[in-house]
Amino acid sequence: VHTGVDLRRSRLADANARHYDNTGTFIGESESIRTLKEQIARVAATDANVLITGENGSGKDVVAHELHRLSARNGKRMVSIDMGCIPESLFESELFGHEKGAFTGATATKQGRVEEADGGTLFLDEIGNLSPLMQQKLLTMIEKREVSRVGSTKTRCIDVRIVAATNANLKAGVEAGTFRQDLLYRLNTIEMHIPPLRERGGDIMLLARHFLARYAEKHGGEVRDFTAREEAKLMAHSWYGNVRELQH
Repeated sequence: VHTGVDLRRSRLADANARHYDNTGTFIGESESIRTLKEQIARVAATDANVLITGENGSGKDVVAHELHRLSARNGKRMVSIDMGCIPESLFESELFGHEKGAFTGATATKQGRVEEADGGTLFLDEIGNLSPLMQQKLLTMIEKREVSRVGSTKTRCIDVRIVAATNANLKAGVEAGTFRQDLLYRLNTIEMHIPPLRERGGDIMLLARHFLARYAEKHGGEVRDFTAREEAKLMAHSWYGNVRELQH
């Protein structure tokens, strides 16, 4: 286990390597994952906004990529944003862009992430980390389907499908007054829940063998199967870090 690895930074960069086999198929044969795959296939064909819930490391970004890959938008970009990493002071500039000279340090015009995703999918990870002000600005963008760069009076119409993800209980946040109810309604037209790895039975060993083969190939090692003792330890582990913990 690499305790010093910045898992948060590497999560989206390594998304396509996790949870997929060499045919591009989402790994998992447990009943809950088969049901989830069927739901993904149905929902991908629509243009509805989706809220993906699940524990940290369970594969929310992988489900988001599957929704985009199977959708009619797959010829356009999928733009991923970790909402927990954007300071409130940079939120508008990062999402909506800015004009040259709009503020100190704005030495050139910059296209926002929302514009980059035009025609495709906008994946908003860690959506539960938004402050009330950021929630309001995001809600306005979703409702109007347009953006205005910082320092500009012009608005640009945008066409994006929004897929959001969180490990937080947003309904509890609404009750506590920390998350806007109207924004939640906009985000969870359809809600998908990813079960934790510890509830997926044999998927643990399917994924373990997938990673074993992947890293053996990457590092030139010999591929061997797990011993019965090793398999028993893997199956007995709690996996509170889910697939990300298993990978590392």
